[in-house]
Amino acid sequence: MEFEVGDIVLCTVDKIAGTTVFVNINGATEQGYISLSEIAPGRIRNIRDYVVPKKVIICKILKVSGRTIELSLRRVTPKEQKTLREKSKLERSYKSILKTILNEKLETAIQEMQKQGNLIDFLDNAKEDPKELEKIVGKENAQKILTILNAQKLKKAILKKIFKLSTKKPNGINLIKQFLLEVKQAQIKYISAGKYSIKIEADDIKKADQKLKEILEDLEKKAKKQDIEFSLK
Repeated sequence: MEFEVGDIVLCTVDKIAGTTVFVNINGATEQGYISLSEIAPGRIRNIRDYVVPKKVIICKILKVSGRTIELSLRRVTPKEQKTLREKSKLERSYKSILKTILNEKLETAIQEMQKQGNLIDFLDNAKEDPKELEKIVGKENAQKILTILNAQKLKKAILKKIFKLSTKKPNGINLIKQFLLEVKQAQIKYISAGKYSIKIEADDIKKADQKLKEILEDLEKKAKKQDIEFSLK
């Protein structure tokens, strides 16, 4: 499994050696470590108040050096924790579906799927193009798996932002109204004078975040061309 700085990962505490915590990164062969300063903000009197062997924790990757992974526990935000928990829940659901179809061939199939990335992305891509899935589990089993996956009602990731628009042009109200009507990929609502909310949905939080970022960047560029002041809260 390939890791990048900033990735949020689920870990299981392996051991505590002095002021260093060693963890096993779930779903990977690499082991990571957390230094005392990255356990929690402020002074730590007893490290075992925060971590003990076998405890499952959520960490952020700070540095990757070969097979050595430096992690942080304190830098993970509540939003990142929630996102990873939802992802882990979805992965367990996908594995349960695979097990009902593949039985004893489950682990071998999962290993082959994970060679091409994480399990969720692999199966989500298979919904659009099942060829790789068919190579691993066969055409009949692939069809059974995809039938169940497509029947699931998955919870959408929702992101909201607040932004402001203003202009000194005499037809400013109509100009802004027309400007906002051009946005087709997100829901925009009026809050108060010059203040608006924008909401977007996607299959996962990363896709929603990227999509919203692209829409806001496009809005800012178009606003500048029309002499409309744009600011993001």
